[in-house]
Amino acid sequence: MKILVAVATRHGATREIAESVATALGAAPTDAGVGAQVEVRDAGLVRSVDGFDAVVIGSAVYLGHWLEPARELVESFSDELRRVPVWLFSSGPVGEPKRPAEEPVAVEDLAQRLNARGHRLFGGKIDRRTLKFPERAVVTALRVADADNRDWPTIRAWGREIGTNLARLERSVS
Repeated sequence: MKILVAVATRHGATREIAESVATALGAAPTDAGVGAQVEVRDAGLVRSVDGFDAVVIGSAVYLGHWLEPARELVESFSDELRRVPVWLFSSGPVGEPKRPAEEPVAVEDLAQRLNARGHRLFGGKIDRRTLKFPERAVVTALRVADADNRDWPTIRAWGREIGTNLARLERSVS
């Protein structure tokens, strides 16, 4: 089974989540007894989703929205993506309480358009040293401290859960 994990990130934290999901997917057992072949690609560099048996799309969330490369990927390949199992994830809640606490704008619409099997919202990471001035101004105004709120065991478990679901699908098709 061949799986694409496409990710849109500004500073790399969301890509680290994508890589962790991909590692968990690659380790998930299949009917053939080996892990899936998983590729992690920047969403803006995906030119085709042909040849993939499943797709996971993730994006960092800024000011409540997915990044443009992830939105464009969904727009460009929505017909093809509806033909394979798709999962979505977002990264971005930071601080205590987690902000934003609600789902990113329009992700529910994207999930419905793709018949996505699920969407997960994971905590994000703030490191002011990596931010540009406007981003630093926003996190300062919101009084968000530098923090890494990514829950690695939960992220890996979600990747394994997707792998388990794909193995079930594989068995039902055989």
